[in-house]
Amino acid sequence: MDESFPFTGSLPPAADGAVEIVRTLVGAGHQALLAGGCVRDLLLGAEPQDYDVATDAPPARVGALFRATRHVGAQFGVVLVKRRRRWIEVATFRADGPYVDGRRPVQVTLSDARHDALRRDFTVNGMFLDPLAGRIVDYVGGRADLAARQIRAIGDPVARFDEDYLRLLRAVRFAARLGFPIEAATLAAIRTHAPTLAQVAAERVREELEKMLKHPARQEAWRLLHTCGLLPYLWPGAGWSDAQVRRVDTLLGRLPAAAPFEAALAILWADRRAGEIERNARAVTLSNEERENALWLVAQQGALDEPDAVPLAVLKRLMAHRAFATLVMLAQARYGDRADCAARRAVLAARLDAIAPADVQPPPLVTGDDLIGRGLTPGPVFRHLLDELYTRQLDGRLASREAALGALDELVRTTLPEAEDRR
Repeated sequence: MDESFPFTGSLPPAADGAVEIVRTLVGAGHQALLAGGCVRDLLLGAEPQDYDVATDAPPARVGALFRATRHVGAQFGVVLVKRRRRWIEVATFRADGPYVDGRRPVQVTLSDARHDALRRDFTVNGMFLDPLAGRIVDYVGGRADLAARQIRAIGDPVARFDEDYLRLLRAVRFAARLGFPIEAATLAAIRTHAPTLAQVAAERVREELEKMLKHPARQEAWRLLHTCGLLPYLWPGAGWSDAQVRRVDTLLGRLPAAAPFEAALAILWADRRAGEIERNARAVTLSNEERENALWLVAQQGALDEPDAVPLAVLKRLMAHRAFATLVMLAQARYGDRADCAARRAVLAARLDAIAPADVQPPPLVTGDDLIGRGLTPGPVFRHLLDELYTRQLDGRLASREAALGALDELVRTTLPEAEDRR
């Protein structure tokens, strides 16, 4: 299916670097086109996140024509070229040999634009744009599927998913992001291939999952993951009851558009034990900070459910955590089940607004040196005294060092003998 038609839109300034690369390649006697997702987004009137170039120039030739390059995938014909402070992927037209591991072809051969389009994943991602001639080149029916607003695999969907199991998740991500249904044969092939997702490297799964769950269409992505039968294969041991699937669906739909990945993960893992969350976090290759944030968010998920009842010191300690803004998002999502949802949101906002940033985590009025100066030895009682005094400071019951030292002396008189008796 060969089709060429005029591109009637306009290229945004962000495309200038890629167009310069195309112009240089064409000027050197090569064919060069914008390729893939940027073409799809331009036809939809959306701003592409990045621009890729496809060409008949082999990698060595690309490296010779441009000064700033990185040969990141030369065996697959891919070179990064720097233009206007951006690294732009320049890939040589290729035809792929057999796939044996559900990820990479055993060999690739240089080819032409048509064969390069036919080895890609979905029709809406398989079109080219000639920015110099202002024409779209479509060998795969991408234009028709954009008009029909559907995600369809190029050629035989079974063959496409046999080639790269990660395409199962990519189909879901594109369908959710674009708001397109998945074409029937493609959907059937995804369901049949769902168990093969377990064979995909964890970091590749995590990358796709993060893109889905950070996007405003995260709820639709979750629904598609469920419809496609992919949920049990997101990480080892993933299991979901119908009630859990519904709960996650509801809460994901209440998150703000800009909610971070950890917010969605905290919803997915809200009823899991800490040990399971640890295993899941490592299975999806979270960074240490992301893992710690997810654990903290799950542990504190109900801390703001009654916003007018949270003690001031507790609230300040929560506010001091790096993931507190995300905790607020989760609390507001949880409020959605309450008839007084708006009132709870207002109470929480008012309490947070009333706390000056400098008061969230002020320097302690009493330190360990003060306790050592009174002959106390670091240990459980030592930590108890410091924590109690800092709690009073955060609550506003201690406003000066003099008052704090007086409270320390009183605690030493009353608390220390009791602690000694318990020992």
